[in-house]
Amino acid sequence: MTDSRKSRKVDGFIKKPKKWKEEFEALRNIVLDCGLTEDIKWMHPCYMYEGKNIVLIHGFKEYCALLFHKGALLKDPHGILVQQTENVQAARQIRFTNVQEIVEMEPILKAYIYEAIEVEKAGLEVKKNTEWIIPEELETKFEEIPALKTAFEALTPGRQRAYILHFSGAKQSKTRQSRIEKCMEKILAGKGLND
Repeated sequence: MTDSRKSRKVDGFIKKPKKWKEEFEALRNIVLDCGLTEDIKWMHPCYMYEGKNIVLIHGFKEYCALLFHKGALLKDPHGILVQQTENVQAARQIRFTNVQEIVEMEPILKAYIYEAIEVEKAGLEVKKNTEWIIPEELETKFEEIPALKTAFEALTPGRQRAYILHFSGAKQSKTRQSRIEKCMEKILAGKGLND
């Protein structure tokens, strides 16, 4: 691995944190050994093959991780890929709590990275779930206010999904109703939950 493949932006990223510095450096060296190019995206070191995102290095309070952008398509023979939350469809992480874990797993990590590169070369895409269960309270509102249903259906699938997850996240019906009421104006204006 030559130093010319290292990005100064990533150098800066790795120097900043007090926690995970050694782990980030170990992950960086492994990923660069696989022939990927690095840059900063989403405020984290991102590694690409021919401009396509393959993996990202990031740290959390309890662990640091190597995130595979299309990890759902990897075979995962060692059962080490983790889905961050149930709503994450494509990405998967391999988590670490110390540098020794990374060093011991280097051959396995490289195998996963090479497989991720092959997935990208093949042009494979994660089939995303676009079918979401609309809460009963929202269906009722759609019947009461047909313009709301029309406006909701005109939203992008991502915006629809964000609203459905927000509404469905409430355990009680009255909370779901309240959330729907608060968001109706935005939906009618063609705006997303976070717009």
